Amino acid sequence: MDMLNGDRIAEANLTDWRKLAQGLHARYLVDDFSAGARFVAAVAEAGDALGHHPRVSMGKGYVDFELVSDDAVYRDGEGTEHVVEWVTQQDVDLARRITEIAADLKVDADPGAVSEIELGLDTARSATIAPVWAALLTGSAESQGRGSPSDEIRDATGRVPNLWFGDAEEHETPRQRFHVEVYVAPEVAGQRVAAAVAAGGTVVDDSNAPALTVIADQDGNKGIVCVDVSAAKKE
Repeated sequence: MDMLNGDRIAEANLTDWRKLAQGLHARYLVDDFSAGARFVAAVAEAGDALGHHPRVSMGKGYVDFELVSDDAVYRDGEGTEHVVEWVTQQDVDLARRITEIAADLKVDADPGAVSEIELGLDTARSATIAPVWAALLTGSAESQGRGSPSDEIRDATGRVPNLWFGDAEEHETPRQRFHVEVYVAPEVAGQRVAAAVAAGGTVVDDSNAPALTVIADQDGNKGIVCVDVSAAKKE
């Protein structure tokens, strides 16, 4: 299904939704968790009927939805087709249906409250360092270039923000462009560190492991695998 450009999305007049990064986002305010669960259940039925479903996050007093298609078709300037993550007509159709459900259940939208986090890293060697960040952030090499024609890192389950690479000139002295902390469950911390090292990364500080393990990629950019050991189950 073709991806929709900004004009097409604007023309849809989705009052409850905002286009952020690759998808459509909406926040709805609910009285309590049970009300949120009933709302999500109704949305699930609508999604079943349309054959498409949103990503859902619930918290105290709110339900967040993100709508994005993982099989959108993008055509570059040469006419080559790429399968990407982006908004398509099925997202617009489901967004409208969710708005109707919210009205029926008297659930109010709070469109100004939606947000999305992505990470950016300037580098002249995205193809070289991307495997390290794929391993560090998601533990999977498949997240490199997922849903994007570039080396961008995207986790299929949405556990972590997307990481995109900006162009930069090559330089002799490695410089830190950002700082990232990756919180993981205690039982997978060792695996995550090992995967990043196997992809070409280096452990530069494990003096506070397993609580904190600092990993550097080939450009010297650092990420920290973090574990809240105080909350970990004691053996």
